Amino acid sequence: MLTPADFLDATKWLSFATLGLAAFTALAFVVGWGFRFRLVGITGFTGVLTVGLLGLSFQPFSRAQIEGAIPYTSVYDSGAAQVVIRVPGTIDAPTLNATLEQAASDQLRSGRLGPPGTVPTIRARTLVHPEPGQTQLLYLGQAVKTQDGLEIEVFDQQLAALADSRS
Repeated sequence: MLTPADFLDATKWLSFATLGLAAFTALAFVVGWGFRFRLVGITGFTGVLTVGLLGLSFQPFSRAQIEGAIPYTSVYDSGAAQVVIRVPGTIDAPTLNATLEQAASDQLRSGRLGPPGTVPTIRARTLVHPEPGQTQLLYLGQAVKTQDGLEIEVFDQQLAALADSRS
């Protein structure tokens, strides 16, 4: 996976190419070559690519790996402040806590806004089947992003009900 340092290195080399093309374009104008206007377009496009790579070098592509977290699936994302993830029905409290922290690290970025007064929240849920042909949704916990950081709440009663449904 490419890192921001890789993009910064590519930006450096592409900026040298852009400067070289600019010098070659200036020479084409001085000498009066017929393809000098094409060189202007090529130089401009290379400059745009250089700026794009520079922008990519600022974005952190690496994501935090929280120890103890398990893979999850996003089942609902409002694009603003609400995200629901699905976790397996065999999850326990420490794993749920780590998975909610991982999901918050992955999903709750600074660009995720919402209507004024809403709080970015990730809820974890699973499906249980108490009887054949019957499905029940259990919300097991949530992670809420606050001004002070991240508050993770595990719903112990729901986890106990999940454990009862397994036995």
